[in-house]
Amino acid sequence: MTVPIPPVATQPQPGRIPLRIAVVQLRPKIGQVKTNIERARELCFKLQPHTIDLLCFPEMAFTGYVFDSAAAIFPYLEEPRTGPSSLFCQEVAKYLGCYVAGGYPERLSDEERLAQPKTSEAQISVVPKDALPVEGMEIPPSDNISEHLPSASISAVIPQIKHRNVVGANSAIIYSPEGEWIGGYRKTNLFKTDETWAKAGTGFKSFSLPLSPTPLDSIEAARPPLNMTIGICMDLNPQPPNNWKSVDGPFEIAEHCIENRSRLLVMLNAWLFSNLNENGETTTVSAGGGGSDTEELDEAKTEGNDAMDEEKELGRVAEEDEGTIDPDEDEPDWYTLRYWTARLEPLWRRDLRRRGSNETIMSNSSNVSDRGSDKPKGEEQGVVEAVEEEEEEEEEDKAPHETIVVVCNRSGKENGETFAGSSAIFSMRSGSGRPRLLDMMGKDEEGVRVWNILV
Repeated sequence: MTVPIPPVATQPQPGRIPLRIAVVQLRPKIGQVKTNIERARELCFKLQPHTIDLLCFPEMAFTGYVFDSAAAIFPYLEEPRTGPSSLFCQEVAKYLGCYVAGGYPERLSDEERLAQPKTSEAQISVVPKDALPVEGMEIPPSDNISEHLPSASISAVIPQIKHRNVVGANSAIIYSPEGEWIGGYRKTNLFKTDETWAKAGTGFKSFSLPLSPTPLDSIEAARPPLNMTIGICMDLNPQPPNNWKSVDGPFEIAEHCIENRSRLLVMLNAWLFSNLNENGETTTVSAGGGGSDTEELDEAKTEGNDAMDEEKELGRVAEEDEGTIDPDEDEPDWYTLRYWTARLEPLWRRDLRRRGSNETIMSNSSNVSDRGSDKPKGEEQGVVEAVEEEEEEEEEDKAPHETIVVVCNRSGKENGETFAGSSAIFSMRSGSGRPRLLDMMGKDEEGVRVWNILV
C-alpha cells in the first residue's frame, strides 16, 4: 500500500512557498542495525519519489540510543559517509529525490580520540541547589516562574560517579536529493547517556538548502533556498553550567535561530517519556509504557498552552503504521510537547507592537491562521491607526518572522527507558505570544507522517 500524499495548497499565495516535510518515527531495537534499517526502508519506500522536500530520522535512529558505556557503543560507531546509517540515508535521498537528515553515533578518528581526556575514577561533584529536579512539578505560568524553583533546603552535594572514555560523537548527517553529502552536525549539549562516550559539538549549525521546483512554481517564482537549523534532542535544554531559572532563559538554540533568520528548525530526538500529564502531574502508565527520567532540567513553563488544545484537531496529513504496543498510542506526551515549545519561547514571545502575519498554512486544513481582530473601537482605534500609518513605511518590510519547528522523535522502549514519541510540527511566529501546534504523532506510534505546508 502506498502512503497517500495530499497535494499542497491548490493556489499559490504571494510571499509563500510550498514545503513538504516527512518524519519517520521509529521504534528501533538497540544494536540491531540491519533490522532497524530494513524497517525504515519498508516505511520510507512506500512514499512516492519527488513528493517531499525533506525527510527526517530521529537521533541515533538505527543503532538505538541507551548504551551504558563507551565499550557498549563502540562496536556500533560509524564512519561519516561510509557507515550503514550514512549509506541508507543516501539511498533514501536518491530514491525519493529529497533532502534526508538522520542521527547516528560517529566514530572519532584515531587522532581525535587519543586527544580526549579519559576519566575512570569516581568523582564527587557539587551540584547547585537550583539544578536538582523536583518530582511532579507543575508547568508554572511565565510571570511567576521563580516561585516554582526547587527549595533551597535541598542538599547541594551529590556524589556522582563518571566513567568517561570519549570514542565518538552523537551526530547528524544531511544528504541532498542527488545523494550528495551536504554536511554534518555534532550534538552540542550532551545528555547523561552521551557523557560516557561522546564528544560534544562546538555549537549549533545552520544550512542553506536549495529547493527544486514544484508543480506550483513558475519560472518567475521559483522557491528560494531554505535556511534550516538542525539540533539533536538535549540541544533544546540549557547548556551546563546554565540552569533555566527565569523568563530570561537561557534559550540557546532559539536564539541561534533568531540570529540566523532560520525558517526551519529540525530537532532529531530520542526524548524520554515524561510520565507526566499536561499539568506536570505524575500519571499512571499503561502496559505499553513505563516511567522514566525525562530529558528536562528543573522547569517547564509556557505561555500559550491553550493553543495546543485548539490546534490538536488539525488533521494528520499522511501516515503509515503497523502494530501497536499501547491502546492509547495515538495520544501524545502532552507535557513534553508543552516543554518543547517553552524551551523555544523567544521564537514566539509576545510583541505588542507586531504587525502583519506570515503564519503557516497547512494544506487540507481549515482556519489554521484565522484569528479574531482585537482592534479597539472609536477614538482609541483612531489613535492606533494614526500611529500605524506613521510607522507603515518603516514596518512594511518587517512582517513577523515565522519559524517552522519539526521535532522527529523515536518511540518504544530500550534498556528500561521509554521514549516519548509525539513527533510534531509547530508554527512559531515572532511576537505572536503563542506557539501553534499544527500536528503531532502519538507517543507509541511507529510510522511516517508527511506535512505539506506553505511558509
